[in-house]
Amino acid sequence: MSAGTAPRDVAPRSPADVRRGDGLVRATLRDRQVRVGLAVTLAITLVALLGPYLAPHAPEALTGTAYAAPGSSGPLGTDYLGHDVLSRVLAGGRSVVTMTVAAASLALVAGTVLGTAAAFSGALGASRAGRAPDRAVVWLADVLLAFPNIVLVLLVVSMFGRERWLMVLTVALTLLSGTVRLARGAALGVITQEYVQAARLIGYPRRLLLLREVLPNIAAPLLVHFGTMLTWAVELLAGLSFLGYGVTAPAADWGLMINENRAGLQLQPWGVLAPVLLIAVFALGTNAMAEGAARATGQTRRPERAPWRRPRRTNGKNRKEGTP
Repeated sequence: MSAGTAPRDVAPRSPADVRRGDGLVRATLRDRQVRVGLAVTLAITLVALLGPYLAPHAPEALTGTAYAAPGSSGPLGTDYLGHDVLSRVLAGGRSVVTMTVAAASLALVAGTVLGTAAAFSGALGASRAGRAPDRAVVWLADVLLAFPNIVLVLLVVSMFGRERWLMVLTVALTLLSGTVRLARGAALGVITQEYVQAARLIGYPRRLLLLREVLPNIAAPLLVHFGTMLTWAVELLAGLSFLGYGVTAPAADWGLMINENRAGLQLQPWGVLAPVLLIAVFALGTNAMAEGAARATGQTRRPERAPWRRPRRTNGKNRKEGTP
């Protein structure tokens, strides 16, 4: 096969590659912090998804007087209008969790596409014009990085409305710069390797290089970053609802519940404490999962230091003759 001819298909992964990928997954799941973070995250996700079906009352139903203590009115009492706090907590997590996962997933996919495209343009561009996409993507990432996240989200939502798809898109935009920079840097490190250059000289198209060589080698840091983005996204979305720019009443939302019931925190604290605890536990779970995965995949592992040894003492017997 000549150098200018592209291969028709790609050979299947070797058993060594399969074992290496399976070993990475097993090493990640063996980490205790990853298992704990994954279990906590899945538990909160199940509560958010199944909560509306388990709520004893409708979120908008009035079950007692305002700020009633836990008891006959409900296990967690009532909120500032007399709604059952437990019902609103169970019903209010779906919007937060689904929007968080959607924003982080959108940022991961878009950032990976832009970052890898920029890396291919910068590493394989034959001319200055061929490397222009790389410079444009880096410039876009730097511009987005210059804006504070909460300020950018508040600006967009206040100008164009509070639709949920718009909030997801805006939060994903704030997370895009970090993903682009990470994907570009990791992809550049893979593209410049000798085996990738050899495959390109043989005639493999960029699409196959991306799918077979680049993406499998940058998947680990991107998945770790995805866990971190979940933490950032839930904080931004809950903060939007707390400030009054997110989900609007009478819908149930954890961030909105904190804002609605903070005036009666001393009278009936469960209207604030319950959503705060759930948001905090979800954020801690995703953060623990990301940190554990980073350690398991070697992203934060420190290089091993050679053991320290006391230098040998030299005496007259060990010296060679004729040396001072």
